[in-house]
Amino acid sequence: MAVLNIPSAPNAILFKKTQRVKKIDWKIQQLIDDMIETMYDAQGVGLAANQVGVPYRICVIGIPEEEEVRVLINPEIIVAKGERELEEGCLSVPGYRGTVKRSTEVRVRAKDRNGNSIRIKAENDLLAQALEHEIDHLNGILYLDRLVDPNAIWELSPIESDPSHSDDEEASLSPI
Repeated sequence: MAVLNIPSAPNAILFKKTQRVKKIDWKIQQLIDDMIETMYDAQGVGLAANQVGVPYRICVIGIPEEEEVRVLINPEIIVAKGERELEEGCLSVPGYRGTVKRSTEVRVRAKDRNGNSIRIKAENDLLAQALEHEIDHLNGILYLDRLVDPNAIWELSPIESDPSHSDDEEASLSPI
């Protein structure tokens, strides 16, 4: 496994819609393992393949309270209901956070890393937020496009930006 480079905005790959995965072979499995390692190394909650420079519809999500990392291949949002405002950050927009609008309920269908069809339902939690955030990435959309208004973004202090800083309040602000 390897820690991959995470390009920052305005890198063009972050703004392009990704390609569907047609075959889950050993190269895709290696990419998934590398993405998981990269996400943990960056202390993020999720990571999309285009965030490591690969234009495929793959994302990984690791909710801090859960042991298992979710792997989604060719994910699609099939239901998005309600609306809430949340604070959000992104590994591809380091040092900043913003207030965005996200759905209260999200339902997604995808394939897991073994090619099995899966469905995920999340409501009013970090998983719902991460699902929308990562699938947005796969569609070439950054959280900056979801800001409640253009001024709803702020720069983090050096302590807040440091991934090794881990008091309880800051740990809850991990980038997605």
